[in-house]
Amino acid sequence: MRVDKYLKVSRLIKRRTVANEACDGGRVSINGRVVKAGAEVKPGDVLSVAFGERTLTVEVVSVDEHASRADAPAMYRELGGQTKGMA
Repeated sequence: MRVDKYLKVSRLIKRRTVANEACDGGRVSINGRVVKAGAEVKPGDVLSVAFGERTLTVEVVSVDEHASRADAPAMYRELGGQTKGMA
């Protein structure tokens, strides 16, 4: 699945256009490598998203095309909370 779609389906970012902008702005990385919106994400990948001064790092648990609001948090597992700067 494309990383921009994953961010939206998992509700880490609420809108896909915002996810695209985050990727184009160099604020999203997979396994330590900055990626564009079309990069593929798969279970086991470590995904980092910079939100201003904070960075959210999660491990991808599952990649589902659709997820309800209640099921979305099960798609990832937070790793070490939020930290300053990009990992």
